[in-house]
Amino acid sequence: MTVTIGVLALQGDVREHVHVLSSLGARAVPVRRESELASVDALVIPGGESTTIDKLLRAFELVGPIQERLRAGMPAYGSCAGMILLADRVLGGIEGQQTLGGVDVTVRRNAFGRQVDSFETDLVIDGVDDSATDPVHAVFIRAPWVEEVGPAATAIGRVEVGPAAGRIVAVRQGPLLVTSFHPEVTGDTRVHRLFVKIVRESV
Repeated sequence: MTVTIGVLALQGDVREHVHVLSSLGARAVPVRRESELASVDALVIPGGESTTIDKLLRAFELVGPIQERLRAGMPAYGSCAGMILLADRVLGGIEGQQTLGGVDVTVRRNAFGRQVDSFETDLVIDGVDDSATDPVHAVFIRAPWVEEVGPAATAIGRVEVGPAAGRIVAVRQGPLLVTSFHPEVTGDTRVHRLFVKIVRESV
């Protein structure tokens, strides 16, 4: 079954997500308008700058339509800034910053530090094929982390070594998936494969 997955194309790693999703057999399309959102089975919110994407979502009048689709059960995946935008609660945001919500978590914006503090590490992600024996190589760029997971959501990945050991960086809540890191830049397609599976099971 071919599913149509939109990639929010306002700012961030749009082309990279489109490329990975297409390589997995999904029909991946950019989404900038409500009419484009209406035609997709699921939505990816890419990494970028969460405050900029928030402002553009409002400018393009997409906040309400996306929230309606999320409440109706549309699968969504958010990486880095996308994690912030799908979180119900945000710490460290700028004044007036809003989220789309949907995932029962509290995230801390820029928790890992500035651009110069970007780092890479290997992770075991529950639900990702073979990650226990072949860890997911994760790239963190000005990334958030999850401070608190509410009862509706489940932590599926944590940093295992270094100063941030124990920090939650991947969460799933039903058809919603969020990660602090950027799987679209590593060549490892397994996180996207998990999301495509979620989408296929939801349509």
